[in-house]
Amino acid sequence: MATDLIINATSFEIRVALVEYGNLVEFYLERPAEKGLVSNIYHGRVKRVLPGMQAAFVDVGLERTGFLYVDDVFVNQVEGERNIFPCDQDEENGNCCGTVSDAPIDRRSPGMNIEDLLTEGQDILVQICKDPIGTKGARLTCNITLPCRNLVFMPMTNHIGISRKIEDEEVRDRLREDIEDLRPAGTGFIVRTVGENASKEDLEADMEFLLHLWGEIQDKTRSVPSLVYEDLDITLRAVRDIISPSVDRLVIDDRKVYERILKFVDTFAPHLAPKIHLYDEVPPVFDVYGIEMDVNRALDNKIWLRCGGYIIIDATEALTVVDVNTGRYVGKNDLEETIFKTNMEAVKEIAYQLRLRNIGGIIIIDFIDMEVESHRDEVFRALKEAVKKDKSRVNILRISEFGLVQMTRKRSSEDLSHMLCEPCLYCHGDGILKSRRTVCYEIFRKISRNASKIPARNVTISVHPHVATMMLKEEAATIHNLEEETGKRITIVPIKDLHLEKYEIVWGVGMS
Repeated sequence: MATDLIINATSFEIRVALVEYGNLVEFYLERPAEKGLVSNIYHGRVKRVLPGMQAAFVDVGLERTGFLYVDDVFVNQVEGERNIFPCDQDEENGNCCGTVSDAPIDRRSPGMNIEDLLTEGQDILVQICKDPIGTKGARLTCNITLPCRNLVFMPMTNHIGISRKIEDEEVRDRLREDIEDLRPAGTGFIVRTVGENASKEDLEADMEFLLHLWGEIQDKTRSVPSLVYEDLDITLRAVRDIISPSVDRLVIDDRKVYERILKFVDTFAPHLAPKIHLYDEVPPVFDVYGIEMDVNRALDNKIWLRCGGYIIIDATEALTVVDVNTGRYVGKNDLEETIFKTNMEAVKEIAYQLRLRNIGGIIIIDFIDMEVESHRDEVFRALKEAVKKDKSRVNILRISEFGLVQMTRKRSSEDLSHMLCEPCLYCHGDGILKSRRTVCYEIFRKISRNASKIPARNVTISVHPHVATMMLKEEAATIHNLEEETGKRITIVPIKDLHLEKYEIVWGVGMS
């Protein structure tokens, strides 16, 4: 068991896990009620053009309008040319653009603004390259890309690209020559990493399928707004995008999905059939591989290191912060060596967690301060090496004078916590509450402030049981003093279902 791809399929949820040497490294989830939209193609209409943002909002028929930046618009929408402005998606999402190719793509002319390209009310063909996240609508691109097993088709670009992960120059030259012989004039194709050993016949089969698919999409672009192409579901995408020569087995626990994948493989990649296995035993397949436990651990914000140190992962709306601490690790001889070892172990765990949790956007890593410059350089090199396995594009800046590493990781979908969790209904996602003592003193101040204004002799305070316990025990003397100062009799009533921060003060007439 080196690398296995595990699919757990039910009617309400499909989960895909990539397991390398017994460790969960990637996790994907699709629910019919919350299906992702990345790679779907829409015939949309421009609603607003914003010169100040160099962007436009496009109605594609979703709840919120999509966001189209000027660099994701290609000129032929307006002028009939075959040049594009490439978006920055990566190969593994099926939208290669220029990020994995080895030749430049024509970009827009300098000084060409969004208002030169689009007008309000204009109909336009767009593809989703980022799902709606939080309050933000989908990120759109006019750079249409259609992936198949070995190729990605860019119908609006005159371009041939080869995945940078294919390093053998002879193989690259052969693939480039095959594509040049096969492709229609003026079209663009990129050979994916899995196409390294594809024959000319394999490439031709993929090309024929993609050209036929593009013809069907063009025939559907009539009503506006409308969906004209929907990407494969997660099970078939896993076969198309994730299975590579390094994956030894694909294990599925549902017979219908198993047969569907076999049919798909028989058409597009017959050589993968021996890797596909049906799991029909009693223990759930995710339990056998220990995936359930790994997923639950990936939701914790505190991760312990083997040496005894730990890292804290804290996500905000704008960025994610990773803090490294020595924890229980005290080292042996030298403090600097203790710090260096903790940071080096943290590097591997951080790279692993970013990939597993699919954390994207801006990431700040606060390593423990290192006085020795060579140690800082070594930690930086180790971090760059550790993220090489990550399929998402990662950019890392050197360690700053404050001991911080700034990095970005390409985000095209929500991270694991957003997929599996929702904001706490109790704290509304803040993660903190007012302390019990703070709530107590807030109540005491209100009683003191209003006691002289209200003639009632009794005051009834309804509070959460934890607050009530503090009032009756630790703050009993304060309650007694407050009664003497105000001349009121105070009654405390614990209410089990009351929010910890909420309370009710009822002034009533009665015997003191």
